[in-house]
Amino acid sequence: MTGRQAAAVAFLAETLERLGIIDSERFRPTVDLAWPRIVTGFAIMSKQTADLAMVGIAVGTAGTAGLAFALAFWEIVTMLGLGLAGGTVSLVSQNYGGEQTDRATLVVKQSILLTVALAVPIAVGFVLFAESLIGLFGAGPESLAHGRTYLVLVAPAVLFELLNLIASRTYTGVGDTFTEMVARASGAVLNIALSAVLIFGFGLGVAGAAIGTSVSTGFVTLVLAWGMTGRSYGILGMEPSPVPVTLSGSWLEPALLWQVIEISTPEIGRRLAQGVAVFPLLWIAATFGPVVVTALEVGRRVRSLINSVNWGLSLASSSLVGQHLGANDEDEAGAYGAAIIRLSAVCYTGLAILVVVFAEPIASLFVSGSEELALAATFVAVGAVSSIGFGIDGAATGALLGAGDTRLPFVASLVGRYAFALPAAALGLVTPLGIGGLYLALVLETAIPGGINYWLFRRGRWKAVSRRYRPAPEGD
Repeated sequence: MTGRQAAAVAFLAETLERLGIIDSERFRPTVDLAWPRIVTGFAIMSKQTADLAMVGIAVGTAGTAGLAFALAFWEIVTMLGLGLAGGTVSLVSQNYGGEQTDRATLVVKQSILLTVALAVPIAVGFVLFAESLIGLFGAGPESLAHGRTYLVLVAPAVLFELLNLIASRTYTGVGDTFTEMVARASGAVLNIALSAVLIFGFGLGVAGAAIGTSVSTGFVTLVLAWGMTGRSYGILGMEPSPVPVTLSGSWLEPALLWQVIEISTPEIGRRLAQGVAVFPLLWIAATFGPVVVTALEVGRRVRSLINSVNWGLSLASSSLVGQHLGANDEDEAGAYGAAIIRLSAVCYTGLAILVVVFAEPIASLFVSGSEELALAATFVAVGAVSSIGFGIDGAATGALLGAGDTRLPFVASLVGRYAFALPAAALGLVTPLGIGGLYLALVLETAIPGGINYWLFRRGRWKAVSRRYRPAPEGD
């Protein structure tokens, strides 16, 4: 870092401290962990966003609607992986923070075994039942064909993506977010480049997007596997994992496997509740036609790009809270969690304002025509506003996850999405509210869980929960 860059970071840290957002001594560790993850998240989210834009140009709304339906199933894969990886980062960070490196390695091995057991049947299901799955949305013939094609061709990437998430969270749990950033960002660049060549150069349309995703995701798996097995990269500042996975040694410890499952299951449920909610939303949007499906998906994809900030701040919260709990410093863990929640709220509010101001130019990257553009711009603006709830939810849940407290955040996700968001969207089918119900649903699905999880963090019960999973101090 140059002198000018260091001065800028110091000035920002001092400003945030004066505003009461985060202390300077906590800002630097948070940023050191968060910024590579933010870049990683932006790179990963930009893949599907770029695919949507390119398919829109090359194929039109039938292609983007079909891609939206298929991406809903891919989102389930991602959410499942994030849930399982949530248990991984919680136990890895606490055991690594407690200097129990061998135990942290065993956590990763257990997670890999669970990943393979989950991924294989899902991939097979994508291939065998693609048409039936896309047909659940009531898609028209063209959209159905495009969605089926994407789902079949992206099936091999299911195992790759789940393994990538386990590796990424392992690196985060030990405080290294740079290595995974380089691997994942490189894969994202490869994905966009391959998709562009296949979609435009070879005229493969949605199939080109799927092939680009599968190949690039496999590439990332190979890169991360090199470091996860303890091999040195020797380039770009990438480091081998300090909790390396090898074929030798134990791969199964029932008690520890149960801890991984116990912590991961509610987090998987929370993530799946978030992912499954999009299915009825897309079905409702489909009743208004492929233009509304496309506009909703554009708004959701732009919101996902904004939510890249959560990839960093939420994981920084999990890692820092978990490490301090592992060292039996509950007060510092709580201080980090509260500061990161405040920082996240400020970041998301600023980004939401910026996106709302430029909503129409952003929407024009995906659609053309005055009616389509106006609708997509509205969804982009609403998605941006709803992202503020995502910011609070992600940082608060990250702190709870670092402590191993995953059950109540799961309930919060269910309440927000199924007791509030989906009923609001359904109102549009039976009242003059129309697509306004979808706008309301986008806001409620993030605001309600965000408020509940912030309250759970403030309540402080997570400190007691964490004591069940911390490694015993040396000599005990």
